[in-house]
Amino acid sequence: MQQQYSLDHSLSEEELFSYRQHGYVIRPDVFSGEELQKLRNIVESAAARAHRETSTGKTYFLDGKRFVDVGHMTVQYEHEDNSDTIRVIEPVQHLHEGLRALVFDERIVHPIKSILETDSVSIWTNKLNLKRGKAGSGFGWHQDSPYWVHDSDHVDLLPNVYLAFDDATRENGCLRVIDKSHLEGCLPGTGDGSQLGGFFTDPNCFNEGDEVLMEASAGSLVFFDPHSIHGSGPNETDQSRRAIVMTYQPAGFPMLKTGEVCNVP
Repeated sequence: MQQQYSLDHSLSEEELFSYRQHGYVIRPDVFSGEELQKLRNIVESAAARAHRETSTGKTYFLDGKRFVDVGHMTVQYEHEDNSDTIRVIEPVQHLHEGLRALVFDERIVHPIKSILETDSVSIWTNKLNLKRGKAGSGFGWHQDSPYWVHDSDHVDLLPNVYLAFDDATRENGCLRVIDKSHLEGCLPGTGDGSQLGGFFTDPNCFNEGDEVLMEASAGSLVFFDPHSIHGSGPNETDQSRRAIVMTYQPAGFPMLKTGEVCNVP
């Protein structure tokens, strides 16, 4: 059932306290079933377009994983050899007008304004995580801030919001967060010698026992800090576990990949 929140959709004092204290807060059932069905169709249309466009892109491999850059967009495929199953697409707002409308939606933007304590924000980046049934791989423990620290002077001010298009459960690889890990700031990577190892958090820097599963029904929002250590398991079910992660920043700053300034009123 769709929940009712404040008229301006801003976070309550209790929600803000949870976000500051734990590094995340969940808002259940923000989007209706009818909206979600339309959004799922939009996601599939966007994913199909992205896959088509990779035929003209630049393919490369990092730690054996296939990536394709098409202009400012990066498409990452699942790990199996020659897999055509898309894992992640970033950014995505250009792929469909419905996705662009979503990143401007007040139910998403106004809580972000509460977190940043500002009346105006801009887009940093956004990505689709498709996590297909039986094929969707997990994500190791990582922070977002080490990915961005060389591209932004304000990594502390890049909050994320995750919208679940499908029910997110342990079985289908829901988002997981290490409670209060954001309080440690930007942590070192594994240093295991792999190409991507520096982006995965050194396991000596946190206690995996502090893991919290972000199990949430479709239409729910999870807001989480850029320093929060997070990851996900594989999708062991037959159904997709689709989601979009949108990241914002104070107004007036350019997007991560495009360099475009995309302010949100």
